Amino acid sequence: MTDTTRRLSAISLFVEDLPAAKDFYARVFQVPIVYEDANSAVAGFENLLVNLLQVDCAGEIIAPGKVAARGDGARFQISIWVADVDAVCARLRREGVEILTGPVNRAWGMRTANFVDPAGHSWEVAQQLAA
Repeated sequence: MTDTTRRLSAISLFVEDLPAAKDFYARVFQVPIVYEDANSAVAGFENLLVNLLQVDCAGEIIAPGKVAARGDGARFQISIWVADVDAVCARLRREGVEILTGPVNRAWGMRTANFVDPAGHSWEVAQQLAA
């Protein structure tokens, strides 16, 4: 991991039917499912992870933002993995970016912080925590 914010690492797509979404990505894109639990399945593209996240679990990662209903607009989050979330958040704040959530340690082993771009798209910086 690096402290640069120029490397796109993961995108979370919010889905109503996780089994159907998982099947679609594995079959259509012919990519492996590299992680899954009861609420998500992660499709492993060459240089990008696509996290298919059950829509009713999405609120936790984009709070205080709200998840749009299907058909109401974009429903995804873009993640950039960095070595030090706290340092990146300090730099973002210096640039005038409001950090909405975090940094916070997540149950799935990442330290994350959330902010939005001027159009309201949800972005996350995430740091792998030591096992």
